[in-house]
Amino acid sequence: MADSPENEGAEEGAVEEPAAVPTAIAYGCPLTLSTDDQRVLHPSREQWLLVASAILADGFRMCIDVTAVDYLTNPRRPALADGVAPERFEVVASFMNHARRERIRARIQVPEGDPTVPSLTTLYPGADYLEREVYDMFGVVFEGHPDPSRILMPENWEGHPLRKDYATGAIPVQFKETN
Repeated sequence: MADSPENEGAEEGAVEEPAAVPTAIAYGCPLTLSTDDQRVLHPSREQWLLVASAILADGFRMCIDVTAVDYLTNPRRPALADGVAPERFEVVASFMNHARRERIRARIQVPEGDPTVPSLTTLYPGADYLEREVYDMFGVVFEGHPDPSRILMPENWEGHPLRKDYATGAIPVQFKETN
């Protein structure tokens, strides 16, 4: 694959900067379209709660999903809006407006040195468990979350298993003795 024309001159393991996408503005932040023409918002962490409030007021009453992506070892990522700087982590939230049968997505860039994002739970109570899962697996802290405890891993577990720098290991399988 390294000798394909599109990768010509690329060094092994080199990280490519995502190409910027021409943007519009919606809800006070950059807006792009995904490959399937879904609207994608690119708010900063500081804008996040204001943008979430605005989309709620616009009829997006359901937060369908909150997840994260760790781009530490992934040189390819979907293009970002003009002026949006890529960070190691990205929190992705999806919302639904049932009356208009529309979806909208938000992609928030989160730096490795300060992996925090304001919690959506005051606006979308259903985001509670979704944010806890993102914390548990990626270590992104949701400021203002009512119960930031682990949800998938034991409370005494160290680390966040879906981070790209999390050491993988083997857990011995124990079988019952058979007669």
